Amino acid sequence: MGLKIVFMGTPSFASHMLEGLISSAHKVVAVVTVADKPAGRGQQLRESAVKETAKQAGIPILQPSSLKDEEFLSKLKAFEADVFVVVAFRMLPEVVWKMPAKGTINLHASLLPNYRGAAPINWAIINGESRTGLTTFFINEAIDCGAILKQHHMDILPGTTAGELHDQMLDPGAALILDTLNAIENNLAESIPQSATDSIKEAPKLTKLNTRVNFKATGLEITNLVNGLNPYPSAYCLLRHTPTQRIVNFKLFKGIFLADEHPTEGLSSTKDGILIPCKDGYFCLQMLQAEGKRSMNHKEFLAGNDITQFEVCE
Repeated sequence: MGLKIVFMGTPSFASHMLEGLISSAHKVVAVVTVADKPAGRGQQLRESAVKETAKQAGIPILQPSSLKDEEFLSKLKAFEADVFVVVAFRMLPEVVWKMPAKGTINLHASLLPNYRGAAPINWAIINGESRTGLTTFFINEAIDCGAILKQHHMDILPGTTAGELHDQMLDPGAALILDTLNAIENNLAESIPQSATDSIKEAPKLTKLNTRVNFKATGLEITNLVNGLNPYPSAYCLLRHTPTQRIVNFKLFKGIFLADEHPTEGLSSTKDGILIPCKDGYFCLQMLQAEGKRSMNHKEFLAGNDITQFEVCE
């Protein structure tokens, strides 16, 4: 028979989960997403990926400026949903997540309780994890802290980027949501409270501070940071062009670690990439984007620039 669902989400990751629900035995009666926002050079209003998917399927769409707005709450309640499903959306007030009779579930891109927060995919790679996964849980008053319903475990292969891991999670995530909803519908859902421990790893919001490369770190740490921020928002560093003393922001998209017990000072290059000294060797940069330029590989950059005229800004 299926459950009546209100889906809440915004980006393409959430849109894929919505597509899975639309093609299932359950019925998506409404979608809640962010308001259209100006984007690009022309500042044209851009719809969220979730809104685009909902429009194509003819599903009613709510875009409240406030999740506590009385008119919004009245409309939401009128759909009489059995369950709310939340994927990559903002924090819900209690009046919302307590509304459906069978609860509000969230899909999170980590094995909770580890990597609670805004960027679980990124931080798993940044921290060099070899395993991660997906979790469905009941939302409560604390962010990502509700009782766990189901989990799916995944390997992270060496060199995997955040973008690649994101894509690898799409189909398992959609399947996990459906598995969870089927269990709820058949009264077979078992939820387990999250364990409290001091060793939990967090996944905080990505900022200018924690996405900047520190070349005093090890080569593995730098490589993990670059991979964990590829393609967005990207790791970055500041290099000074010594002849002009101009400081240039460089986005770093791809590179490998070359071990060397005694790296030489200064930037240099080989056929494999731009060599930037680090704690235990070199980070060999292979894909980059200088401020105001397009992204390019190291050969393209070196064709028009002398890398020895740049130095790392600490």
